[in-house]
Formats: sequence, structure tokens, C-alpha cells
Amino acid sequence: MNSYKIMIVEDDINIGDMLQEALEAEEYIVSRAYSGTEAIMLLEREKPDLVLLDLMLPGMTGDELITRLNGILTIVMSAKSDLESKIELLHKGASDYITKPFAIAELLARVEAQLRLANPVGATRQSSTDANIVTAGNIKLDSSLGIVTIGDKETNLTRTEAAILNILMLNPNRPIGRSTILDRISEDTPDCTERSLKQHISNVRKKLSQLDNIDHIEAIYGIGFQFNES
Repeated sequence: MNSYKIMIVEDDINIGDMLQEALEAEEYIVSRAYSGTEAIMLLEREKPDLVLLDLMLPGMTGDELITRLNGILTIVMSAKSDLESKIELLHKGASDYITKPFAIAELLARVEAQLRLANPVGATRQSSTDANIVTAGNIKLDSSLGIVTIGDKETNLTRTEAAILNILMLNPNRPIGRSTILDRISEDTPDCTERSLKQHISNVRKKLSQLDNIDHIEAIYGIGFQFNES
């Protein structure tokens, strides 16, 4: 049974009901808030694993609420589609952003991806003393040195390439959204933008394939990218 707790902060009852039904069908534990103020009251009693946040709320808006979520995974749901709004919300603390209207399947995929990033499975870090080393299958990445090894061959990555591969390898065989990748690496790699992400990933794919002739990174239409173990 899915034990993750998700709070829906949405004043539109019909949209909230639709989201709750879809999430509960996936066995998430769902709570509801219809305003920013009500969400704050609920958060004082129990902290969810993830918040689905509408921006246009009565009273305290979603823009105001997001700065008070204290590190809780948050996916913003908004009709705003301009790049500047998305970047501003990511800087305020949003983990991901989905534009209304959206397909429920995409939202569920984004929810799963965010929870998976917070609770990675499938890949392992070798030890506390090797915190920068992650392995997936027979591939090993040392993100501090920017070196990836497959078998007895290795290649060098840039800082940005290593950061991107690190996230993908921690979630092998699972799609990760573009905005999720950008959000996770934004502080350490400010040179990576929505425009340049595709090129960075293309560079990583080429470098990995030169080691074992396998394309380990797959583009998932409408979502982002997925790392496949060899």
C-alpha cells in the first residue's frame, strides 16, 4: 500500500475532487485545503510528503504560501505558462511546475518522480566516506571528480554533466521531468537552463556510449529523461 501523504491546496472543488480521486486510486493518502490559510492550519497538525498547490487561492495566495512550506516537495498547478513565472516559483521553493489544463497521467508521473527523487531506490551510494560516488548496474559516477566508469573504461564529465547524470542514476529506469532536473541542480550549476539542458544531456549520452556502445539515456516524450542501466 502507498503510504505517501499528499495535500491538495485547490479552491476549485471540481478540480480538487478529480485530483483526490486519481491520487486515492494510486493509494496515496490525501488531505485537502481550499485556501492558503487553511493549508497553514493543516500543516501545523501534520506534514505531508508532497503538496499540489494552486496559485489563485482566496486570501493567502499560492505564491505567498509556497515560501512557508519549509522544504516540503511542492508541485505548482497554474495556468501561467511563461518562463519567467516558472523560474520565479522554482526559486521560491517549488519542486516542479505543471501548466493547467493538464493530463492526470502527467500529474501522477510528476508526483511519482518527485517522491522518488526524495526517496531514491535502485541505485546506491557506496558509503558515507564516498558520498559523491553513485553506482547503477555496472556504471559508477564520481560526481566530485566528474569521472564516470563503465567496466575498465572511464571518461570525464563537466560539473553540469555530472550533476545531471547523478540525478538520473539515482533513479534508474524511471523518467525524471526536465523541470525536476533543473530544480535539483540549479544552485550548483547555474549555467544549465531549459534551453541548454538538452545539449548537456546529449553530451552525456555520447560520452557514455563511447565507453560501451550503449545509449543509456532515453528521452521520454512529454516528461523528460530516463537513465537505463546496462
